[in-house]
Amino acid sequence: MATSAVPGAMSALLTILRAADGFDGVTVIDGPPTGDMSTSEFVAVGWQPDSEESVQVTQAFAYAGARSRDEEFSIMCWIDTWTGDADVSARRVRAFELLAVVEDAIRASGGSPTAPTLNGAVLWSELTSAVLKQANTDQGVRAGIAFTVTCRARI
Repeated sequence: MATSAVPGAMSALLTILRAADGFDGVTVIDGPPTGDMSTSEFVAVGWQPDSEESVQVTQAFAYAGARSRDEEFSIMCWIDTWTGDADVSARRVRAFELLAVVEDAIRASGGSPTAPTLNGAVLWSELTSAVLKQANTDQGVRAGIAFTVTCRARI
């Protein structure tokens, strides 16, 4: 019996995002960036800058008798966009375009758009929060969005 649906859900989310229409030229990575990602656009699953958390998990017994548990968890993710120019507005717009790709991809996963199950890994998943961060750097403007995909599973 699995103790958590988190590993399967994260793998499914990575698979779904890597196959998503609209991510041409965007790298989808598992966890924190390795190497120099300063001149590319990427989406990180299970990582956000300035945070040591990858996933927050809570569990409770589903029924009397303690044979199954309900699990709710939030997967921390990050979108990063850069082109080397000074156009803050364009970077902000692009970051939200990429967030829309994420949201559309998880809405359409599984057998029904109304039941976003991450290809059966969870009962449901949804984009639940997002925070925009913008910065002027010596390499140009960067815009990023810290976002959370929240899931519910029965284990």
